[in-house]
Amino acid sequence: MTATALGSRLQTNFDQNLPAFDLDRDWAVFYDIWRTPRLLIQGLPYSISLLGILLAHEFGHYFACTWHGVRASLPYFLPAPTFIGTFGAFIRFRSAIAGRRELFDIGIAGPLAGFVFVLPALGIGLALSRVVPGIGNMGEISFGTPLLMRWAEAYVFPGVDPVDISLHPVARAAWVGLLATALNLLPVGQLDGGHLIYAVAGEWHSKVALAAILLMVPLGFLYWPWWFWAVVLFFVGRKHFHVFGRSGLGKGRLALFALTAVIFAISFIAAPVQYNSPQSILGQ
Repeated sequence: MTATALGSRLQTNFDQNLPAFDLDRDWAVFYDIWRTPRLLIQGLPYSISLLGILLAHEFGHYFACTWHGVRASLPYFLPAPTFIGTFGAFIRFRSAIAGRRELFDIGIAGPLAGFVFVLPALGIGLALSRVVPGIGNMGEISFGTPLLMRWAEAYVFPGVDPVDISLHPVARAAWVGLLATALNLLPVGQLDGGHLIYAVAGEWHSKVALAAILLMVPLGFLYWPWWFWAVVLFFVGRKHFHVFGRSGLGKGRLALFALTAVIFAISFIAAPVQYNSPQSILGQ
């Protein structure tokens, strides 16, 4: 419901060549949908795309758990009336993980499965997008662009400044999917990246996690929530639960580890959200 309601707002703004968000009036979408429920239909392309990506990610973990005999819950989704329409999804482990190979497979299956679903959403979404001069600077908030999306935009819209591209809601769902992939691959705590680092480097996990947390401090000058996460993760993200099995991962798994590092690099956004000054908005 929350993702579809947000998608309805995104579709309306896209159809009218407006910025994706207008904070003064976008909250009214929930009242509008209450009065006219059929408005939800136009939000389905966004919500189905986004929740499909999240579902693929979590079922990647779930099926890897099933393969290795680890008991796990089905995915839980967290609704929220935020600028992406959700707080994401997760599964819970309900039995121990035997060794590092199992931990690696479970940790990597989610990001890879989700990324596979991001790619068609990105392609379809950009094919449906359009050029609207200055659209990226017209609203109160603007969004950073990961490398993969930047490359795809340059291919679909050669020679067009990214600030002039009005993203279709499906492309915005792909953007959220890339952001979720990158955040999950941060090498800290119980995130997927933390599982992978522990599986590959064992006790070096705490040192890698601390280094990642310290890197969030300079990133905070670009996007202040990094400071909040640096504080939180300093207390809860430097440790990983112990896995007793120490069998080697093999060349195949190490190659997949390198692939996830590349996926992280092309999905990461240093400043996901930026607030435009009133002067810059009026200047447009």
